[in-house]
Amino acid sequence: MKLPERTLIYTRLLVLTIGAVVIPTRMPAQTDEIQVYDAEIADQGIFNLMNHLNFTPIGRTTPVFRNAIVANNSVNGALEWAYGVKPWFEQGLYLPVYSLHSTDHGATVNGFKIRELFVRPHAVDHRFFYGLNFEFSVNALYWEPKRITSELRPIVGVHVGHWDLIYNPILDTDYIGGLKGLQFNPAGRVAYHFDQRWAGAIEEYDGFGPLRAFVRGDQQFHETWAVVDRIGRLLNVETGVGLGWSGGADRITLKLMLSRDLNSRSH
Repeated sequence: MKLPERTLIYTRLLVLTIGAVVIPTRMPAQTDEIQVYDAEIADQGIFNLMNHLNFTPIGRTTPVFRNAIVANNSVNGALEWAYGVKPWFEQGLYLPVYSLHSTDHGATVNGFKIRELFVRPHAVDHRFFYGLNFEFSVNALYWEPKRITSELRPIVGVHVGHWDLIYNPILDTDYIGGLKGLQFNPAGRVAYHFDQRWAGAIEEYDGFGPLRAFVRGDQQFHETWAVVDRIGRLLNVETGVGLGWSGGADRITLKLMLSRDLNSRSH
C-alpha cells in the first residue's frame, strides 16, 4: 500500500528527530595536556621545555570515535617548547604530541600544536591576573576525528595570601557548527602555597558538550584532581591523580609534568 505523501514527510521528520537525539556528541577523549593555566610565562628571551606525561590505568574501554586511541591503559603526552617573546607574550609549540602506549595503536606520534599565550605581565606579582591562549592543532585521525582543531582559553584568577583561585573557561572547536558548535570544556584550580617551593591544589576538568545544547549529565566529562607542585633549582615538577565521576570520564588518571629553562638571561 502506498502511503500518502504527507505521511511520508512526517515519517522522515520523525526519523531525523530521533537521530538527532540519540546520536551522542563526542566528549573529550584522551589528552596530551592536563593543566590549568595561571598566566605565568617564560621570562623574555628564555626558552623553556616541559614534558607532559599522562597515564590512565582505569579509563574508558571503548573509542570515543571510530579508530580512536582508547583511553584505558594508555600513556599519552607532549613536549611543550616555549619562548618568552615579551613580558606579555609567550610563543609555544607542542612537538611531538605522542602516545608511548595504547591498546590498539601502540606507540604513535599524534600531531603537533602551535600556541600563542597573551597575559598580564608578571602575573605572579598581581592580586588579579588574566590572559588569553590560542592553540592550533594538526592531528592524526586516531587522536582527533578532525585533522585541524583549535582551542580558545581565557584565563582569570586571583592571588589571596597563600591561595590561588584560577578559572579557564575553555572553548574547543573543529570548525564545524559555527559559534554554537564550540565545545565548552572548562578547567579550574584552587591552590595553597606552603612556601616558595611547595604547593598543593585541587583541580577540576569538565566537558559539557557544544554550546548549542549540552549533552546529558551521564555523558558529560567530569574529573577532580589532587595535585602537588614543587619548584626546584634544576627542575619544576607537577604531579597528580584524577578521579572521574561521570559517565564520560576516566575513573583514574595520573599526570606528571617536568619543566626547566634551557638558557639564562644575558646581562
